[in-house]
Amino acid sequence: MFQKILIANRGEIACRVIRTARSMGIATVAVYSDADAGALHVSMADEAIHIGPSAVGESYLKGDRIIEAAQKTGAEAIHPGYGFLSENPDFVDQVTAAGLVFIGPSSSSIRAMGLKDAAKRLMEKAGVPVVPGYHGEAQEIVVLASKAREIGYPVLIKARAGGGGKGMRRVDDPDRFAEELAAARREAKAAFGDDRVLVEKYVEKPRHIEIQVFGDNHGGAVHLFERDCSAQRRHQKVIEEAPAPGMTPEMRKAMTEAAVKAAKAIKYSGAGTIEFIVDASDGLKPDRFWFMEMNTRLQVEHPVTEMVTGLDLVEWQLRVAAGEKLPKIQKEITLSGHAFEARIYAEDASKGFLPAIGTLHHLRFPDHTESGTVRIETGVREGDAISPYYDPMIAKLVVYGENREAALGALADALDHVRIAGSVTNTPFLAALARDPDFASGNVDTGLIGRKQEELTRARPAGASVKALAALAVANADSGGRKSADPWSSLTGYAHFHSIPRRTALRYGEDAVDARVATRGDGRFEVEVEGTAFAFSADAVSGRAALWPGHVTVFDGPSGYTFSAPDPLARDVDTAAGAASLRAPMPGLVKIVRAAAGDAVAKGQPLLVLEAMKMEHTITAPHDGLITEIASEGAQVTDGTVLVRFKEEETV
Repeated sequence: MFQKILIANRGEIACRVIRTARSMGIATVAVYSDADAGALHVSMADEAIHIGPSAVGESYLKGDRIIEAAQKTGAEAIHPGYGFLSENPDFVDQVTAAGLVFIGPSSSSIRAMGLKDAAKRLMEKAGVPVVPGYHGEAQEIVVLASKAREIGYPVLIKARAGGGGKGMRRVDDPDRFAEELAAARREAKAAFGDDRVLVEKYVEKPRHIEIQVFGDNHGGAVHLFERDCSAQRRHQKVIEEAPAPGMTPEMRKAMTEAAVKAAKAIKYSGAGTIEFIVDASDGLKPDRFWFMEMNTRLQVEHPVTEMVTGLDLVEWQLRVAAGEKLPKIQKEITLSGHAFEARIYAEDASKGFLPAIGTLHHLRFPDHTESGTVRIETGVREGDAISPYYDPMIAKLVVYGENREAALGALADALDHVRIAGSVTNTPFLAALARDPDFASGNVDTGLIGRKQEELTRARPAGASVKALAALAVANADSGGRKSADPWSSLTGYAHFHSIPRRTALRYGEDAVDARVATRGDGRFEVEVEGTAFAFSADAVSGRAALWPGHVTVFDGPSGYTFSAPDPLARDVDTAAGAASLRAPMPGLVKIVRAAAGDAVAKGQPLLVLEAMKMEHTITAPHDGLITEIASEGAQVTDGTVLVRFKEEETV
């Protein structure tokens, strides 16, 4: 077994690998960029090496620097995690040429499955069912459009390299094919450096079911059952589960046999996932699934497989890479219970899942529920920042129960007790999805979230009781449980016969919130807001509110409501722009400009495309107006930069 390994990754997967390595007595080396100098994975590892600036292209994608770090520290092997260089065959060749071990498959296996079109041709030869489509080399628009017509609309344009939903577009109308093809190519080029695509038949009620496979260097290959990843938004997974709801013995046998056949066809070694698209329009039928792609690495959702099999997939990776045989043969691998994984992101679901940044001023996760076990996978701590340089995932919340109903109840309960302040998160959306009747019944397909997006992402307004609790927290009536050395700080006011109410002014979005806080004779606090009085106990703020610089966040179930406590003496820096400007919601690159100064535009009209975190986001007009100024194509903007100015309405 290895004595020391280097982890060529960051965040939660780096922390995950470090934990298993430590349990096996293996020393670890972390690598980090400028932005990650104080990251959790850096502090967890035995050693850490700086490899470059914050941008991934100048740090985590620099294979030569990573190999140099491994050699410098005496690491014998490199674990790639997922993403970054994990599926780069050239990097694998560099690692082995340097006399190191790559903890993953061979470069030949990665090359065989790395391009979706070539992989599908290979699978066809191996007898694995493949979805109908065009997987050829020709990339001319006339050829692709012609093939789309032959296949029949709707079709799916997919980048042939990479994954994660990037470079993927559904097209229902032939007249929109050229526009969607151009967008898919731009996104694929930005994310993978390869703008070539393939075109496939779009399955109307598709389910995404994948099989976890494992191979070794002695000819062994097994499966670790299936995961259902059908709950997706923008072709990216949101909640994964194992086993798949509605799975029959016949279907499982057909899918797992096909997956193992695929792994053996390329002499696969290590952890891999065979992803299938399933037509669920008539239930799960053994003749209605098709190979989609293979991920030649550990998957983000691997913990759900670990929960239902009781196995440590990272340990298996390390043992196989060290030359050992698979720890178990097929008949020794069993399936028990049910598990879910929910990906908690810094993103605004109510605004089209717009990625967000911010500092995690308050971060709390539940450690158990009444109906199941809770496991948290994260690479951040309280006080860490979500930066624009990397994926905005905060944590993976994993739950296990004796059956699907128990596990789903545990998931919903756990999401209700997530407490994050400092950045908007998708937790309310995840909780709504966990409680959705169709999801709860197992009637899930990849279009479920899209069909119910408005319902699932609708933001609940802050109620009067939430506003009252925010006012109480800001008034510092119970100081969050902390006692001050200043005796005057605890006084809310004094009068001979009754306490004097303390006025507290807050802002919730654009709305002003005025409240009065007073101490009652019974030791409780009375808060009056919007004409209603609320009584709170002395410990009401504890656990339900988080104070952070200039703000307070109140938690109500899975939702967090953030209020600002404005300084009445501070100048309003946005007054000059007011409603006459449109600002960048995040740092990014202005990719396309679709309007010009002097144009009269209508509310909802697309104005420009902002590329951020390797995805394209269309910025639309917030209201009717006349543009006086608009950002230029190619401009790099930061969060809050004015993108568009409108002519201000004249007042009389």
